[in-house]
Amino acid sequence: MSEDNKALGRRFFDEVINGRNLDAIDELLADDFVEHEEMPGMPTDKEGPREFFRMLHAAMPDMHAEIDEMVSEGDRLVIRSTATGTHEGDLMGMPGTGQRVQMLWADFVQIRDGKVVAHWAVADMSGLMAPAPAGAA
Repeated sequence: MSEDNKALGRRFFDEVINGRNLDAIDELLADDFVEHEEMPGMPTDKEGPREFFRMLHAAMPDMHAEIDEMVSEGDRLVIRSTATGTHEGDLMGMPGTGQRVQMLWADFVQIRDGKVVAHWAVADMSGLMAPAPAGAA
């Protein structure tokens, strides 16, 4: 189960985040999915991640996320990742700066029957305020 959970996490990054295939959300998230990292104006069902990544991809068309670490136990998966991109458009009220930026994420996921049923996250978005460190992808 642990390796299956990790494969699901990698697939979400490959297809949704980096591949920009938001239709894959329907296959990877359960119909009763719940987003626990509520953002103002965003739905808490599987439409929430779809809207979030649509917004993120529009603001940073070249964004790419790398999985730095994954840990899986039972029905839980934790992913620590780093996303970089050029902040070209509006993102949550922050106008584009044209700078290369970096964001750090920790995602906590619950999986049932091969699909994500719940998501919690801790995100360090302060990287949007300053250029990405030298050497960042």
